[in-house]
Amino acid sequence: MMLTEEDARRLVLAEIDDVRSHVTYDLQILRVESLPFGWIFYWGAVRDGQNGQRPRLGGNGPFLVDRENERLIRTATSMPIARQIEDYGRRLRREAHARSAAAKKARGSHECLTA
Repeated sequence: MMLTEEDARRLVLAEIDDVRSHVTYDLQILRVESLPFGWIFYWGAVRDGQNGQRPRLGGNGPFLVDRENERLIRTATSMPIARQIEDYGRRLRREAHARSAAAKKARGSHECLTA
């Protein structure tokens, strides 16, 4: 089953709900971007009504959500998000290559058994 953006949003909101219990700010998803493998959800505190500023939160890196394998990954705030997206894309390619090699090997051993 592949996730829809709405399914992914629910996963992210559940993670944000966990953070809500530790802060007094109103937290929400601020922006969503589509990626080749899923989405990236940027989140944070809602702007303060009194001074119009958004409170700064530590550790509120965006969430990557992979639509195919339903992974929700909390990114690091210490590394550029573009690099983390690239790294995850490479990870997916390595995993796909490993699955392909394993399937090819399994087919090869099956052919030896039936020959």
